[in-house]
Amino acid sequence: MGPGGGQSGYGPQFGIGDDPPLIRKFRIAPPVETPDNHSVILCKEYGSMTGKIESPVSKEEMPFVAPCRHVPASAPWYWLKEGFADLRKARRQSLTYGLFMAALVMFVSVMAWKYGRAWIMFPMLCGFVFIAPLTCIGIYAISAQLQRDEPVSMRRSLRAAFRRYLGTELVFALVLLIIFLVWARAASVVSIFMPASANPGPAEMATYIVAGFLVVALFLALTFSASIFSLPMIMHRNVDAITAILTSMKSVWCNKAAMLVWVGLIIIGFVVGIATAGIGLVFFLPAVGHGVWHGYLDTIDAQQFPRHEVGITASAMPVDGQPRFRPRKYRLPE
Repeated sequence: MGPGGGQSGYGPQFGIGDDPPLIRKFRIAPPVETPDNHSVILCKEYGSMTGKIESPVSKEEMPFVAPCRHVPASAPWYWLKEGFADLRKARRQSLTYGLFMAALVMFVSVMAWKYGRAWIMFPMLCGFVFIAPLTCIGIYAISAQLQRDEPVSMRRSLRAAFRRYLGTELVFALVLLIIFLVWARAASVVSIFMPASANPGPAEMATYIVAGFLVVALFLALTFSASIFSLPMIMHRNVDAITAILTSMKSVWCNKAAMLVWVGLIIIGFVVGIATAGIGLVFFLPAVGHGVWHGYLDTIDAQQFPRHEVGITASAMPVDGQPRFRPRKYRLPE
């Protein structure tokens, strides 16, 4: 509140903890009454009410999963554009992650090409289950700092990846590991459809190919829906891994058209990146990571879940941090 009881256009950063204290500009909303009849001031963030005390919902009344917004099929194009915008604003930090991820992808691809499919399982499990979550959190931390008009710190990004949410990340990795193990078992079961004859006919081969394709498509869809927005939610709010995973799956189900477009863009980017000997991946992968962060904020309304007490996302974003190049008809309400 400003002098004389009026509303001020500025508010303190809450919950930064051991991070440097900063002052940020917020738009203060009118006081609201909580169930305990305590009047609190809340701040707006992308159309949500956020602040030190953000929701009148008690812990027992919090939803099992966060509500999801419906976004148009064109939304992923804006997410990717926002991702490249973040890449340009934090080139050094983003490209550091990009070099690491591109090197990992190209290493696995070369080894698989040279030694065959049997060799690829172990590095895939290590890379996608354990390394990818840490890298993704680091990318999201860069976008979160940019949205709060804070200097981008690689140290804070790495701290977010390796310290802040490590316990929840490990639970998430365990869930992914279970999915991969079931996937491997299902893939071995598909061998029963393999033709027994030395010269199988088209019908026999078609049955085997279709069975294999269905298994791959099922587990790819399950892995994608469980992971696309779960890690951003884990970083953004103080939630457990299961809540984040179920919320991510719900958001994918509610926005199937947009998610198909997003998957298509990722596949095209991967093909182009590998075709350029990994050079394209250095730029594309961090841009996709930044884009996922923006897609999460557009798709999931997590205001009913508490913030982390310390870290980058302990504070709210300025209300005017919404991308300017997005069409007005798609911008979220303020």
